[in-house]
Amino acid sequence: MQATTRADRERELETLLAEIKAHPERDMTAERERAAVLQRTLASGQDA
Repeated sequence: MQATTRADRERELETLLAEIKAHPERDMTAERERAAVLQRTLASGQDA
C-alpha cells in the first residue's frame, strides 16, 4: 500500500472543491463531508 501525503490530500481537496463549484445543482453531500474532513486534517497538520 502506498502512503498518502499532504500533497495528495491537498490535490483531492482542490478536486472536490472544483467539482462542487462546477455542479451546484447536484447533491454533493458526501463530497462536502469529505472536503470538510480533508480541511480539518490539513489544518491540524496530521500526517495520517
